[in-house]
Amino acid sequence: MQVGEIHQLLVDRFGSEKITGLKTDTKDPWIEVAPAAIHEVCEFLHDDPRTALDGLCDLCGVDCLETDPKKKNPVEPHVEVVYHLYSYTHRHSCKLKVKLPRWRNGEKGQPPQLPSVSGVWDVANWHEREAYDLVGIEFLDHPNLRRILCPEDWEGHPLRKDYEFPLEYHGIRGK
Repeated sequence: MQVGEIHQLLVDRFGSEKITGLKTDTKDPWIEVAPAAIHEVCEFLHDDPRTALDGLCDLCGVDCLETDPKKKNPVEPHVEVVYHLYSYTHRHSCKLKVKLPRWRNGEKGQPPQLPSVSGVWDVANWHEREAYDLVGIEFLDHPNLRRILCPEDWEGHPLRKDYEFPLEYHGIRGK
């Protein structure tokens, strides 16, 4: 099944309010999903025998903060969560994207939130923890949302484009 066919299946099932976009003019086409709908959409893609997307190959957080005014296609600052899915049964794949504001309710320091898919794919537990740790995305109803790479007392999220490396950490000099 091609990405366009999966997109149509999702629009028929969930409507255009929950399935908000399709990008095919790229090397790696993707489907955009509304944040509140990601869990139910992933559950459907996993369980429906037509798609059987039983493998979550990767889930990553991306900070889209473009500070160069000369860029050809400027975008509104936001963060994305990208889901790379694969069907071992049908040998097809699909990429989903969810776009979130950089800060919840527009308040700096309030991380964006998204429903967890760790109940759909167990491996999402680790991927969501990494996205939380490095990009600062909180996954609601996650069974163990805590840092995975940085120490628990680390301040900030190192893959945020506006992240400032600390001058010192426990007596160790930084920048």
